[in-house]
Amino acid sequence: MADAITAEIFDHLVELAALELQPAEAEYLRAQLNSQLNAIRELEAMEVDPGIGITSHGVPYTPAISAVPRADVASPSDLADAILKQAPELDGRYLVVPDIPHTDLT
Repeated sequence: MADAITAEIFDHLVELAALELQPAEAEYLRAQLNSQLNAIRELEAMEVDPGIGITSHGVPYTPAISAVPRADVASPSDLADAILKQAPELDGRYLVVPDIPHTDLT
């Protein structure tokens, strides 16, 4: 079966993600992505009994066997000052981060 992610498609994705990859790294990652897609195709090809319900977890989550969710309550933390002291640069109580290089698309 031909690779779903060709070298041209992968190069385009690398450019969109603004990655710098050596040729060997790029080929390795492209091969890994294609392996993952092939594994997904194999899973899709498996026949599953229609009587089996859709699940996202091996154990059913029902109110009868599950704990009641706790209340979502905001509580202030006294760690903020200690955390901010670890930052290399602050502007008031805001962290200063470097600009992200970008190209305007307009």
